[in-house]
Amino acid sequence: FMGRQQHLPGEEEQYQAYLRALEGMRGLPLTIRTIDVGADKPLNDSVPDAAHLNPALGMRAIRWSLAEPAMFLTQLRAILRAAAQGRIHVLIPMLAHVSEIRQTLQMLDTARSQLDARGVAYGPVDLGAMIEVPAAALTARLFLKYFDFLSIGTNDLIQYTLAIDRADESVAHLYDPMHPAVLQLLADTIRAAREMGKPVSVCGEMAGDTAFTKLLLGLGLRSFSMHPAQILAVKREIVRSDTSKLGVEATDDYTFVVHLAKPCTFFDKLAAFPTLSPVKESAVSADPDGWAVTPKEYMTDGAFYISDWVPGSYITFTKNPNYYNAD
Repeated sequence: FMGRQQHLPGEEEQYQAYLRALEGMRGLPLTIRTIDVGADKPLNDSVPDAAHLNPALGMRAIRWSLAEPAMFLTQLRAILRAAAQGRIHVLIPMLAHVSEIRQTLQMLDTARSQLDARGVAYGPVDLGAMIEVPAAALTARLFLKYFDFLSIGTNDLIQYTLAIDRADESVAHLYDPMHPAVLQLLADTIRAAREMGKPVSVCGEMAGDTAFTKLLLGLGLRSFSMHPAQILAVKREIVRSDTSKLGVEATDDYTFVVHLAKPCTFFDKLAAFPTLSPVKESAVSADPDGWAVTPKEYMTDGAFYISDWVPGSYITFTKNPNYYNAD
C-alpha cells in the first residue's frame, strides 16, 4: 500500500500476496493486520501529512479504512479468499469505539456477500483487535465479546497513555514503558483475555526488548510479536525463566509475595499491579502503617531499594488485619 503514489493494490494483487505469505507459513496461521496507515506511516513517504496538527490523533488505521469503504472491502475480499487456502487471523488496528467494531463486522459481512454474489470461494477467519489506545484497554472485556483474540500495541498505547508524541525528540525522554499507568493497562488487558479464555499477545518495542520479557511473563503474557532479529534473544530469556517465580502471588487474604525478575535499585512500580492495590496507599507511601515488609531494610521512605538481589529473591508484604485504614 505504501509508496505507490496513491495507486493502491487491487483485490487480485492482494490475494496473490496473501497466498505467498500463507505458503511461507507452512501450515501455521497467518495474521494480517488491515491497512494501518497515518501518522508515522503515511501512504506516500514523499508527502508529509501537513493537513492535520496532530496526525497521530487523526484519520489513521481503522478510521481511514472505514472512511474508504471501497478500499477496505477490496482488502477484506482478498483476505477472505486467501482464507480458503489456509488459516488466517485478521487484526484490526486502533479500535476505540463499539461503533467502529460494529462497522467493521458489517464490512466483513458485506465482503462475504459480495464474494457469494460472484460465486467465489472464501474461508473462515479469526478476528482480533489491536489494543493501542487507553479506551480500548479499559474496555478490553467488552472488546472480547466481539473478538477472538487481542494484540496489545505497546508503542501507541504508551504514546497515547502518556500524551507523548514519540516522534518528537523534545519529549522523547518522557516515553516510559514502565510508567505505572502503562503497566496497569497491560496487566488489566492480559488478565481480561486470560479470564475469558482468549489469546492475547504483545507487539511493539516492549515485546522485543529482553529488559521487559520477564515482566510481561509475570503479568501472564505467553505470546510475543516482534521483529525476526529479536526472536533469538527473547526466546533465550523465556527459556531461562521460571514463570512460577515471576510476578505477584497472593498467598492469602493478608499476604503478598513479590518475586523479583531482575536486579533493581528502585522498586516503586508495585502500585501498578492490581493485586497490590492496597500497597499503593500503604506500603508504597511515606506512611506504610498497616503493612509489615520483610526484609525491613528493603524499605526506606516508602520506596524499595533492592541491594542484594539474587535469582529467586522476593519481598513479602503482610497486612495487619487490625489496621482499619488499610484498603
